[in-house]
Amino acid sequence: MARQLNRLSPRAVATITKPGRHADGGGLYLSVGPGEARRWVFLFRWRGKLKEMGLGGFSSVTLAKAREKATAARALVADGVNPLEVKHANAAVPTFGELADAVVKDLGPQWKNEKHKAQWAATLTTDAAKLRPLRVDRIETADILETLKPIWSQKPETASRLRGRIERVLEAAKAKGFRTGENPARWKGHLDHVLPKRRKMTRGHHAALPFADVPAFVGELRGRTGMAALALEFVILTAARSGEVRGATWSEIDLKAKLWTVPAERMKAGRVHRVPLCERAVVILEELKTLSDGSGGSLVFPTPKPDVGLSDAAFSALLKRMGKKPGTLTPHGFRSSFRDWAGEVSTFPRDVAELALAHAVGDMTEQAYRRGDALEKRRKLMDAWARFCEPSRSARVVQLARQ
Repeated sequence: MARQLNRLSPRAVATITKPGRHADGGGLYLSVGPGEARRWVFLFRWRGKLKEMGLGGFSSVTLAKAREKATAARALVADGVNPLEVKHANAAVPTFGELADAVVKDLGPQWKNEKHKAQWAATLTTDAAKLRPLRVDRIETADILETLKPIWSQKPETASRLRGRIERVLEAAKAKGFRTGENPARWKGHLDHVLPKRRKMTRGHHAALPFADVPAFVGELRGRTGMAALALEFVILTAARSGEVRGATWSEIDLKAKLWTVPAERMKAGRVHRVPLCERAVVILEELKTLSDGSGGSLVFPTPKPDVGLSDAAFSALLKRMGKKPGTLTPHGFRSSFRDWAGEVSTFPRDVAELALAHAVGDMTEQAYRRGDALEKRRKLMDAWARFCEPSRSARVVQLARQ
């Protein structure tokens, strides 16, 4: 009996989200991958082995077009011709470098800022230099290992990100029909058998001051003049990421409510984050307010150039002027100082401290049911942290009452 054809309806292919292959008949499948990425594939047997040929991504190839391609491929198989060989003969297969550049360009609009795009481009250009001249259909596991092994132990964070980005490029090659079979950059069930797992490696961390030394450091900061010193103290008092502080605008600040609301597009997790402001943080803002025109959208921590905020280099230069040795502390490291203080000195619940850092708390189910952000509990926590950071306080450990 002939296999049933055209089993999928246009509505079905538009709404299917379950991962796996969904048969239309005659060897044509809609393949749904991680993140609901969808593409058309044609499966056929050649010399006793199952082969897969990509027919294009769902966004660029309609159901009708996919069926046309599958029909043509079936005809070739019936005539004793391998459709993959015909396809490769008729298509110019790009190099890894060419496709990587195209992927960065295509994915650019979904990234929150140009910095992220630049990081992808730099990684796939510099760290994946050995792969760039290779045709994407000829890259094998040995090529991936040759690229990753030199930095896998020395730069684990960079290596892990590089592997994921290489995998993404090769998945794009498969979706465009330039590759078939398994992805040689896949981690689970593949590279995890030949490379050390991340939990066995030393993960890089930002250098941080012991929390007991923070009050003295804040005292040094207050002895300095300039925008960078005020911004860095604000970073410490809010336990925020330096980029969030450097990009803060007056439209995000409510001085009356003592609240800073960071929009989702400026947050690493892509979620709105409300930051309660302690008295000293408000004083800093009020001081800056007198220097600002107060217009909504203007930067809280500006530079002399209009609409240009502080850079990471401004903090590095400040720390150098303060005589701090490179690598001994970083602005981001004060988040670790805060977390260590919250966990070792205070008796505030762990979840409250994690929420203060804008970290996800609990598993996906718990996150789905969590509606509040414990703002008032976090306000008490941040007020306690601000009192600890006061230079007049001794650095001795003080037990705080449970809130």
